[in-house]
Amino acid sequence: MQIDEFDEKILAILQEDASLSAAQIGERIGLSQSQCWRRIDRLDAEGVIERRVALVDRKKVGLNVMLFAHVKLAGHNRNALPEFSKAIQDFPEVLECHVLMGNVDFLLRIVTRDVDAYERFFFERLSQLPMVQEVNSMIALSQIKSTTVLPIGSGQPGAHSNASSGNS
Repeated sequence: MQIDEFDEKILAILQEDASLSAAQIGERIGLSQSQCWRRIDRLDAEGVIERRVALVDRKKVGLNVMLFAHVKLAGHNRNALPEFSKAIQDFPEVLECHVLMGNVDFLLRIVTRDVDAYERFFFERLSQLPMVQEVNSMIALSQIKSTTVLPIGSGQPGAHSNASSGNS
């Protein structure tokens, strides 16, 4: 899929505020409402825009503790990775799960109300998975930066810059 400068601008704006209308976005970037809407619709259809959500302040809803956990599996038989991957989907406390290369297999980002809630989650759920050999947890004391905004068109390595003048 070709992503041009208008698409990059649309994506940058939507990442900051997905509640804006096509007319408002078009006005900001110099496209008509219908041109902008067609581009947004195409970006949706092509899967570039995965979904639109409301970002919730975790602390304001009582999720005061964020942890990172390195998980090492007991064995790497053919079922261990998919079984762990499937099991972790059922844990709402786990916000992210990444497969790693190196001496640990997964990195989890976890949120809970407090340390006691994490302890219960750890002992009653995570450590009960039969394929888990070891879990090393680290509590985040503070958060310096957190963003969902990707550096699209910012000149960063890997950013798209297939500029074209099409106003489709």
